Order: sequence, then structure tokens, then C-alpha cells
Amino acid sequence: MEYKDYYKILGVSKNATQDEIKKAYRKLAVKYHPDKNPGNKEAEAKFKEINEANEVLSDPVKRKQYDELGANWQQYQRAGGFDWNRYRQDHTNETFFTDFGGFSSGDFSDFFEAFFGRGFGGSTGHRGSSHRRVVKGEDIHAELNITLEEAYNGTEKLFELNGQRIKLKIKKGIKDGQILKLAGKGYPGLNGGPNGDLLLTIHIQKHPDFERIDDDLYVTVPLDIYTAVLGGKIEVKTLKGKVKINIPPETPNGKTLRLAGLGMPRYGHESIKGDLYVKIELQTPRNLSSEEIKLFRKLSELRKN
Repeated sequence: MEYKDYYKILGVSKNATQDEIKKAYRKLAVKYHPDKNPGNKEAEAKFKEINEANEVLSDPVKRKQYDELGANWQQYQRAGGFDWNRYRQDHTNETFFTDFGGFSSGDFSDFFEAFFGRGFGGSTGHRGSSHRRVVKGEDIHAELNITLEEAYNGTEKLFELNGQRIKLKIKKGIKDGQILKLAGKGYPGLNGGPNGDLLLTIHIQKHPDFERIDDDLYVTVPLDIYTAVLGGKIEVKTLKGKVKINIPPETPNGKTLRLAGLGMPRYGHESIKGDLYVKIELQTPRNLSSEEIKLFRKLSELRKN
């Protein structure tokens, strides 16, 4: 019987961590899945082989048994075969698993069946049956960066993930850290099982002007001292476009003006919008002329009286 090197099949070292084994298996499972290789017998055989390798190496108990067998395989072969009864007697304190999670005997090689199945005798209730457990594929976790403008207006993104071209429509008002679930865009299932889902975390990039808190936006606007004292109109940038607002006379530094409905749309209820809060930041005039300095001094004297 040919010895199967499960580590080589998955392309990992014998010291590979469980996480490394899991990643290697996922990559190969996507590549050789029957749904992506219809009618390809070689791909089907490879898919079964990598599932068999994963079945053993992802289970600490099976992996320990396999590693011990592998170290002594040549000795067993020279002796004319593997002495299952002797191995069983030498490992009476260990737990052996012969239930392969619902896979039928046709899913595994003679090597696997001999080592984890017939060698220890008994039936699991699945063996010899054509029944296969339908297994949903694992979910994929990914991240996507968008701008605040894209979050405000809504956007469509086209990207590729694991060979799949995905078109994603993002609604207005999505929040930073929000997770979108794309059903069926995860890893392939087994034995006809459904694909897993794609769980996409949205990250909104920091904006140079606006700060977002929930559905409200905050912006700081410079204001000259003359308009602050006398009042007037100024132009303010919003995500909707530029708008003109009234500045009341004697507006102090740091005063915040509320512009209703000019914040972010509420996700799922885009007709409802937050507010835009405009914080005034007074600008001290620079490069004053001699005449301007005289006028400011005169004002200063007037204020003292």
C-alpha cells in the first residue's frame, strides 16, 4: 500500500501550525473544487486527496497518530505490512476516531481507510453507505476602504476575490466598521453544500475637512473678524455642495452653527439625514496698513470709554 504524505499534498511543512494548514487547505479547495472544474476527473481526484489530508492534519488526534505511523512506515513495510493489532495494543490509552464526520468510504483512499477505518474494526454507520454529509463552505472575511463622499452618495464597487468578480452596491449612509454579508460568496461547500458567505467590513477613510459622529457632520470654518463683528454671509462647503449661510453680528470665536439636514443620510432610511455643525474659527488680520492700525487703535480707545 502506498504511503500518502499529507503534508506534501497540502504543501505545508511537518511543523505547520493549524492556521497554516487551514489556509493551505482553503486555497487548494477553491482551486480544485468540482464546481470550478466540471467534468475534470483529475481535479476531482485532487479535491478528494486534499480533503483527506485536511481531515487528518486538522484533527490533533488523527495528526498525532499519522505522524507516529509515518515515522515507522518503512519498518512496517519491510516487515511485510502494518501490524494493526500490535499497533492497537501499544496504544490502548489513546482515543481513535473512525467517524469521518459523515464522509463515505468512497471519499478516502485505501491508505486512510486502512489506518483510520478497517484497521480498528467496527462500523460507524456511515461506512459502505452512499450518504455524504452536506457541508456549508466557510465564510470569507475581507475589508474594503471607501471615501466619506462615497458613503454619503452611495457607490458601486467592482473587485475580484478568490477568482470571483464581485459587484457590490453600497447604500447611502453606511458607517465605518459596518459589516456587509454577501451570501454565497465565501468558500465552496462540500458534497454539494452551499458556499459560505463573504463578510465585508467597510472602512471609511479620514476626511481632511469633515468629522463624522453617527449621522452628523462637523466642520471648522475660518471667519474674518469684520464679518464676525458686523455679520454677513459666508460660503460653506458641504458634501452636498457649497451653501451660503448667515453669520449673526458679534459672532464669537468657537460658536457652532447648526445646518439641519446637511449631515449624512441614515443607512437604510436615506430620506432621514443628520445635521452639519459649523464651528467658527476667527482669523486675526495680518499685514495691516498704517491706516488700519490707526483705526484699530481708535476702536480700542472707544472701547475703554
